[in-house]
Amino acid sequence: MQTHIVPVGFDYDRLIAPLVREQMDVDRVILLEGAVGSEANVEYSRRLAEKLEQDYRNLLGAETERVVIEDVYDYDTAFEQAFELINAELDRKGEGESSASGEVWVNISAMPRTVSFAFATAAHSIMVEREDDRRRIHTYYTVPEKYLETELAEELRRQIDLLEDVRDDTGDDEDERVAERLDSARTLLSEFDERGTTIGAKEIDGSHIVELPVASFSNVKPFEEVILFTLGEHGVFESVSELAQQLARELGEEYTDSFRSKVIYNVDRLGPGGKGYIEQEEHGKSYRTRLSRIGELWVRAHGDSEPDALA
Repeated sequence: MQTHIVPVGFDYDRLIAPLVREQMDVDRVILLEGAVGSEANVEYSRRLAEKLEQDYRNLLGAETERVVIEDVYDYDTAFEQAFELINAELDRKGEGESSASGEVWVNISAMPRTVSFAFATAAHSIMVEREDDRRRIHTYYTVPEKYLETELAEELRRQIDLLEDVRDDTGDDEDERVAERLDSARTLLSEFDERGTTIGAKEIDGSHIVELPVASFSNVKPFEEVILFTLGEHGVFESVSELAQQLARELGEEYTDSFRSKVIYNVDRLGPGGKGYIEQEEHGKSYRTRLSRIGELWVRAHGDSEPDALA
C-alpha cells in the first residue's frame, strides 16, 4: 500500500507530475485542503483539489480522500493532525498485505509553510518513535521547472503598453474603463516590483512570528512519558522537587531521595541539553520546569496513549 499525503495549495504539476514521470505506484492519496484565506483563494484551492482528485484516479488509478485543514496557520493543530494521519496510514492494511508493508509519502511542495513544516516535522518525529518503520516514511519536495509570477508580471506590462497605444490611437483620454484598468495595472505592478509576490506580515495569535519547533532525535522512554504527561496536565512546576512529589502521588510511590534523583535524571534527559521536550528557568535555588513547544506538541499528539496512572 503506497499512500501519498498531499497538502494542496496553488500548485498542480508539482503534486502529480513527479509521480507520473517517475512511474511510481500510488494506491491511495489524501488531499489536504485549507479552509482559511480569502474566498477567492479557498475556491481556487478547492478547484485544484477537485482536478487533482480526478487525475489521481484516472492517471494513477489511486483511491483518493480529501481532508480539510480548518486553519492553515495553526501549526500545533496541523502537527497533531499530521501525527495522527501518518500513524493511521502506517497501520493501514492493504489487500493481501500486512500493516507493516505499506509506505507513506508526504509531499511538502505546496500549501502554506506552516502546514508543510508541521507535516515534515511530524513525519520525522514518527520516524524516531517507530524505528522499525523508519524506511516506510518518506518526506519529499518537487522543484518547479519555472515560476509564473514573473511571466504574469511581464505580460501585465505588455497589456499596459497595449492599452496606452489603444488610448493614443483613438485619442480618447476620457474612456473611464481604459483609465481604470491602466491605473489598476500600474498599481499592481508597482507593488510587485517593490515587494515581490507577497505584501505585509500577518499577525497570528498575537504575534507576527510562527515558531516552527524542531523534533527530537531520540525516542521517549516510559518514565519520561509519565513526566511529560504530568507536565502537560499540571503546567508549570516551581521546582523539580515539586514535580517529583506530584509524580510520587500519582504513581502511588513513596517520595524518597532515590525517587527524586530518578526524576531529576529523567528531567535532565528531557531538557534543553537532551531531547528538548522540557524547558527550565532558574528561579532562586530551584528551576521552574515546564514543557517546551515541541514537548507540548508531543503531549497533544500522544493524548490517546496517556499512561493509565495519569489518565
